[in-house]
Amino acid sequence: MTDEENTPTRDSIVSLREVTADTVRQICRLDVSEVQKHHVAPNAVSISEAYFQPKAWFRAIYADETPVGFLMLYDDPDEALYFLWRYMIDARYHKLGFGKRAMDLLLEHVRTRPGAKALTLSCHPGEEGPEPFYRHYGFTRTDNWMESECEMRIDL
Repeated sequence: MTDEENTPTRDSIVSLREVTADTVRQICRLDVSEVQKHHVAPNAVSISEAYFQPKAWFRAIYADETPVGFLMLYDDPDEALYFLWRYMIDARYHKLGFGKRAMDLLLEHVRTRPGAKALTLSCHPGEEGPEPFYRHYGFTRTDNWMESECEMRIDL
């Protein structure tokens, strides 16, 4: 198969997959655009943090067989608290609909969790950051702030 045949398109099937010993390097190489670098930690940092946080649930985002992103959820069924801790789509794969379809899959997963009524997240406010994506998807700002990040929420 050539690289062109491996290149994901708008029609690619999006899935969430476990990060394995065989795929971790590929996932760690995914990167956001230069202007987004201060909005999200590198995937290597996220994966490292997840291994020391028992409530972390993380997955690679694939388009067909190509890794295109990463997400990490703080998953606390005891408190019915579900918080989108990390979310990124590699800069090469923006504007292809992968972010929205991966969010659909994440919300499907969260709806299966005990007591889940909402998914929250925090992000840098403003048009230059991820807030427009989240707003367009259906998240709304709450009145809460986490340091310099606004909290957003979507009801399930």
